[in-house]
Amino acid sequence: MRPLLEVIALGPGDASGAVEGGADRLEVVTDMDADGLTPAVRTIRDLKHECDLPLRVMLRANGGFATSGSELSRLMGAAHQLYAAGADGFVLGFLNPAVEVDVDATLALVEELSDAPWTFHRAIDHALDHDLAWSTVRGLPGVDTVLTAGSARGVSDGLDELCRRASDDPKVAELMMAGGGLRPDHVPWLARAGVRKFHIGSAARPGGSWKAYVDSALVRSWRMLIDDAVASAL
Repeated sequence: MRPLLEVIALGPGDASGAVEGGADRLEVVTDMDADGLTPAVRTIRDLKHECDLPLRVMLRANGGFATSGSELSRLMGAAHQLYAAGADGFVLGFLNPAVEVDVDATLALVEELSDAPWTFHRAIDHALDHDLAWSTVRGLPGVDTVLTAGSARGVSDGLDELCRRASDDPKVAELMMAGGGLRPDHVPWLARAGVRKFHIGSAARPGGSWKAYVDSALVRSWRMLIDDAVASAL
């Protein structure tokens, strides 16, 4: 099975670069100043017209990782609309006031996803106890991916943590998608630890600018690097 390369898309202008470069999946968001919020329904429709890549759509209404009852209700409604528009999966996850995984809020939203697969996002990196957070998240229904940098500060700080967790537990390695400041030199280490899912955002854009569209040559360079690193690790 070839490793998975997921690329952040902000709109239909990012589709061709991702497809031509060899991406496997898009994470669709808006407002990267807030590290990614729920996009408009029209964005999903437009992306569906532009490409056949699976779309994982962010369900997040503020720049933090907590949610309230009224906000959660809005996200539930958004999930139905986005699914009807063509979302293939979702990206979500919340922390409670104790800075632990908010199981109740997360499950309340998961129940609205029509059995679509979903990713627990980098809220896990901001949890107070990472061991407890992983123990909780891996048991949630429908989750097939955990996007993590191993540290709230990014992969450069969390690389050792990612490699240790993936090496110690095959189930964690299966769920783990490394992302959040991922650099090319991180990939071989992660591949040797058993990681097979990788996530890039600004690294797929010229100059690392969110104002630029996803570039096919940059995506292709990541595709080749990841495929070679995983093949060498087997």
